[in-house]
Amino acid sequence: MTVGFTAGIAVVIFATQIKDLFGITLAKEPGELVPKLQALAGALHTTNFYAVTVAAVSIAIIVGLRKLRPAWPGILIAVAFAAVAVWALALPVETIGTKFGGIPRELPWPSWPAFSLEKARAVLPDAIAFALLGAIESLLSAVVADGMTGRRHRSNCELVAQGFANIGSALFGGVCVTGTIARTATNVRAGARSPIAGMLHSLFLLLFMLIAAPLASYIPLAALAAVLAVVAWNMAEKHEFLTLIRSSWGDATVLLATFLLTIFRDLTEGILVGFALGAVLFINRMAEMTGIEAAAPLVADDRADDGNGDRKPYDAGLATDPDVVVYRISGAFFFGAASTVGSVLDSIADTHKAFVVDFAAVPFLDSTAANAMSRVATKAQRQGIKLFITGASPPVRRALLTHGVRPPRAKFRETIARAVADIKDERGAPPVAENGRVAG
Repeated sequence: MTVGFTAGIAVVIFATQIKDLFGITLAKEPGELVPKLQALAGALHTTNFYAVTVAAVSIAIIVGLRKLRPAWPGILIAVAFAAVAVWALALPVETIGTKFGGIPRELPWPSWPAFSLEKARAVLPDAIAFALLGAIESLLSAVVADGMTGRRHRSNCELVAQGFANIGSALFGGVCVTGTIARTATNVRAGARSPIAGMLHSLFLLLFMLIAAPLASYIPLAALAAVLAVVAWNMAEKHEFLTLIRSSWGDATVLLATFLLTIFRDLTEGILVGFALGAVLFINRMAEMTGIEAAAPLVADDRADDGNGDRKPYDAGLATDPDVVVYRISGAFFFGAASTVGSVLDSIADTHKAFVVDFAAVPFLDSTAANAMSRVATKAQRQGIKLFITGASPPVRRALLTHGVRPPRAKFRETIARAVADIKDERGAPPVAENGRVAG
């Protein structure tokens, strides 16, 4: 669902930038996608080729610097170059100054808004809707940032901080805001990796407004549209989108429903329908797992809890290895548990040199869980940590492979003992006997 929502938002963002990318003159731009495209097509004859050139050069600078000099602030360089070029050559393109008249150079004084019970009752329904929508959009933005950075956000901290920030904003006459995917993705693509980036972002905006606001008047809208076009392209998660389309009919249905509703209706409907379809899909898959055994005898020999065979002796030497940990997942691994399990696996990857994830007791996993494992595998590979997947059934293994959990990022073994033995072999330690076992 998140991939469909993100891809839909990317399409919406790009569609809103077409007017400035081509310098099209349009009296009133519709908000909905289809009427917007129809209006833009009707006004295509007003295309400003200077604006097209500015946008193309800006995109070329951003993409080129990202490949040749990834440590350089390509977006900032592209916007600054475009502004200087438009000013020096006196190009007839729309800028912030010509469109909006510039940026204010001072903050308004704080003031306490008028309060009454009548006003509170009048605005309460809209306030609840704004709060829910803001929370959903902010947390989805955080999820997108997690996928781009390999980190994991704290939902409670995010929402509490956003609430206090909106209270402070209102005291200065500001409007309610949320974390947005476009700004978040732009920040991450520019190199942001921690909350410090957001704080510095705010500080730089304040300093820019107080000191360099007149310079912003020269920034061409085509250059800003080029930045957002690049962001939309990067955040579309094209590989994940195609992977889910090929994964299964259920995942493809949830993906396309969320994607199309986000584009043609609104993000709220896309989220609600995506959640509903995801829940129905989960119930259907759980129902398909239920089976009736008619063969006799129905009482089988006692087996180990993990289903791998007879119980094996406990090996204290393996359990106390500080560099290797075994984590066993039991039960259905689906979107409801993906966040919790992913957080635990992330913390393991931060403190150990190798770890084994046992899937012997997992009957099935959905695309969200597979994506969570893919992020864990990517983070483990980035940090030089060895990841082994053990006991995965053919359907579970197929799903993991489809979502990129494959060598060299992860290795598959039949048993925990075999995986730990391979880890010992790679570290130059004596191999572990097949009857060895790590408690996870």
